[in-house]
Amino acid sequence: MVETLEQFGAHVGQHCSAAVSAVDLAGGELTLSTTPDGVLTLLAFLRDDPACLFKSCVDICGVDFPERDLRFDVVYHLLSLKTNRRVRVRLAVDDATAVPSATGLWPSAGWYEREAWDMYGIFFAGHPDLRRILTDYGFEGHPLRKDFPLTGYVELRYDEEQKRVVYEPVKLTQDFRSFDFLSPWEGMTPTRPLLPGDEKATQNG
Repeated sequence: MVETLEQFGAHVGQHCSAAVSAVDLAGGELTLSTTPDGVLTLLAFLRDDPACLFKSCVDICGVDFPERDLRFDVVYHLLSLKTNRRVRVRLAVDDATAVPSATGLWPSAGWYEREAWDMYGIFFAGHPDLRRILTDYGFEGHPLRKDFPLTGYVELRYDEEQKRVVYEPVKLTQDFRSFDFLSPWEGMTPTRPLLPGDEKATQNG
């Protein structure tokens, strides 16, 4: 019986040495690092090994690091109800490399992989129905990428003449905006000890 997380990490590393590139224990949580080629081998071992029995895939998500060559981390969170233990599996991948789908191990992975594809553009090879799940039909880009513009690429509105919703390029109208970049504290001087706007109070008082 594997009693501690250190022992558990050593157990997995020993039996899946070809699939595990690093074992990290921090904050009472165990993270196993792998590669796209070894991820299914590792996940299958974690699900089926008697000392593991991670029968529940709680989540699959993406993390974006635009400055790295391997831009994305794909992170799997697994739960073992039998041993009351959780583990995190992580792999790094670029935006051109496909990650093998885990739907053959956990059917619930289908929804999570669709979300990672929709939000980050991470492609999962072998997924039975890889399409967007959170954004609208015809949506352009992947909104959780850190280089995705906050305003998006298109906006929609209801057109009274066409009697339907239409998509248009984003228009940011600045004509009627006035920006005051002066901090209130910068406005205070020895000859003007009041904050900007306080003169109204003295006039009314």
